[in-house]
Amino acid sequence: MKGIKKYIVVFFILFVFLLTASVTWALSLKGRVEEHTLKNGMKILILKRQYSPTVSFFMSFKVGSADEYSGISGTAHLLEHMLFKGTKMLGTRDYLKEKKILDEIDQVALRLDNEILKGKKADEAKINKLKAELGRLQKRHKRYVVKDEIDSIYSKNGGVGLNASTSYDITRYMVSLPSNRVDLWAKIESDRMLNPVLREFYSERDVVTEERRQRIDSSPDGKLYENFMAAAFIAHPYRRPIIGWMSDLMFLKKRTTERFFKTYYAPNNTVVAVVGDIDTSKTLEIIKKYFEHIPSQPIPSFIPTKEPEQMGERRLKVKFDANPSLIIGYHKPTVPDFDDYVFDIIDGILSSGRTSRFYKRLIDEEKIAVSVETANGLPGARYPNLFAIFAAPRHPHTTTELEQAIYREIERLKREPVNERELRKIKNQLQVGFIRALNSNSGLASKLSYYQTVAGDWRYIEDQLDVIERITPQDILKAVRKYLAEDNRTVAELVKKEKE
Repeated sequence: MKGIKKYIVVFFILFVFLLTASVTWALSLKGRVEEHTLKNGMKILILKRQYSPTVSFFMSFKVGSADEYSGISGTAHLLEHMLFKGTKMLGTRDYLKEKKILDEIDQVALRLDNEILKGKKADEAKINKLKAELGRLQKRHKRYVVKDEIDSIYSKNGGVGLNASTSYDITRYMVSLPSNRVDLWAKIESDRMLNPVLREFYSERDVVTEERRQRIDSSPDGKLYENFMAAAFIAHPYRRPIIGWMSDLMFLKKRTTERFFKTYYAPNNTVVAVVGDIDTSKTLEIIKKYFEHIPSQPIPSFIPTKEPEQMGERRLKVKFDANPSLIIGYHKPTVPDFDDYVFDIIDGILSSGRTSRFYKRLIDEEKIAVSVETANGLPGARYPNLFAIFAAPRHPHTTTELEQAIYREIERLKREPVNERELRKIKNQLQVGFIRALNSNSGLASKLSYYQTVAGDWRYIEDQLDVIERITPQDILKAVRKYLAEDNRTVAELVKKEKE
């Protein structure tokens, strides 16, 4: 036992040392991140880290599904897919010849969409003829396509983690490469900004439509979440699904998607974060060489409809052949409002690990739930958002029983100040988790580009830890009493569909 205790002491000392070292390192970021703005407005953040001979790139565009308007939902996400199809140089064997077929495909596809949109008045024979014609053209077009050439080039040059993501707030493209491949990255990505070709648009639109069927229409969780968001937000674009409504997605136009690209993928709407073992001066020169000549353009001053104050509880039931579950959401402010930081603490108190209140009370002691989790900041952070609770009852308990048990824990938070020991534990968890996310080049590049784009300043990374440290039990009481109120609540329940 003495040997075990000795190891525990050594482990604890090592853990504290690593934690302290990490905090010290994180706090030194302010002197290490080089911040540049190119003449066209593109924001560049560069950080030299010599842990391995690699470099990570995160390219963020301040545009997401919240920037869409009614009728074109899903455009931001589909565009993200399309930008992997190549450019006038990449992904093609002969672009000039390919372009003629692409124009023919666009004309036939547009006529086909218009005929189908006639609904009951559509001419079935004409639809079948247009489908056959479109199929023949797409088959001819394949002769000119070099599949996945961007992916292939990155892979052959040691690239890993090539990916992209679309959220309500931003769209991002990321990859990690050997340090001596900065020039390659700049060449490919500047070409994607200048000369994208939305080839295979209609087949990719079908792919995303099928993705929606699988992830939303055939998924009880997806269906519940989509309906919950549409009820929680009655006016703000956060109510629309990122993947798009099916009726919009099926008929998204290529020209609309191209206009969306030209409007928002401008250098003055872009943040690039570069983190790794690089010469920062040479990296900046390479980026200037490839990106600075891309012209800036006016970004529409799109101000989405403000979500009106909720005047009473909203409830809905979604019927599906699946086990019951529950989502509860409360409106709240977003970054940099102080209460948003407080909800990070509340999130930890209620559902962070097996020592959290929800886990101990609802899963361990009362055995009324199989899962209870919380999330702060749904579905985005550019606009006021939600604090949400996701829960599933344990058989034979019902969602009603579970919902009432959840409210009892929330009422306890409103009555009793959190003791210092529990608060300290959550603050430590948040600090360790946050710093751990910055340990890799890609993790740090992700955070830098995200907060610069969404919060307007990457320094949010460091300020967050300072603000969280200042939060008191009284701050938690105040926030819980103000926001976790019945009139501010939306409840969505998944109920089993009765057999007919």
